[in-house]
Amino acid sequence: MALVVTTWLWGNAYSELDVEKLYRGVKRNLTQPFRFICFTDADRKFSEEIEQFPIKDLELTKIKGCFARLRLFDPEWQAELGIQEETKILNLDLDLIVTGSISELFDKPDYFTILQGVNSANPCPYNGSVWLLRAGYKKHVWTSFSVDAAAEAPFYEFPDDQGWFWWTMPDAGAFRAGDGVYAFQKVGWPKGLALPSNARIVGFPGWRSPSKFTHLSWVQQHWV
Repeated sequence: MALVVTTWLWGNAYSELDVEKLYRGVKRNLTQPFRFICFTDADRKFSEEIEQFPIKDLELTKIKGCFARLRLFDPEWQAELGIQEETKILNLDLDLIVTGSISELFDKPDYFTILQGVNSANPCPYNGSVWLLRAGYKKHVWTSFSVDAAAEAPFYEFPDDQGWFWWTMPDAGAFRAGDGVYAFQKVGWPKGLALPSNARIVGFPGWRSPSKFTHLSWVQQHWV
């Protein structure tokens, strides 16, 4: 059963090139067979190895919060995509860099695992840039969702998907610095700009993005 890596592209903040860079990073650092899927709001020109499917809930991309990604918890949509139950799905933001082997990240036993403990001002412990879902489970994350329901859950500046994850799955498994999953210059990142020796994935949340740090040798090496 092939692993599945997914990402999302809508609007104009990111481009097809960002998807290609993420795919290449995954390909270099994942030894198991895998599918790479990009969910998009328009037809895109990608390498043939990158599958693309239309975002099913385009109206959710018009509001802040990345709520369109919650559809990935819908078992019926998983089946439409050819994703079998129990398949492990690793969802990655486009503003991150794969810097080391990610094969071990799929070994997490939880039905849902998410990057945790990197937020500073935001009291939500979850960060939605990296999460792992086992297909067929946690469907309530989608079936119980509505924009109004998300507004009733605790949130920081505005309701978002990571807040909804926390509200609906308070016992989620964690990716942390010890797993080699980092948020650049956020909680858990060592002092300075150097890449931690155990780094597998580095996210760039907030105002940061890889494009702002292309002077760093490790960004030049891995974000290609």
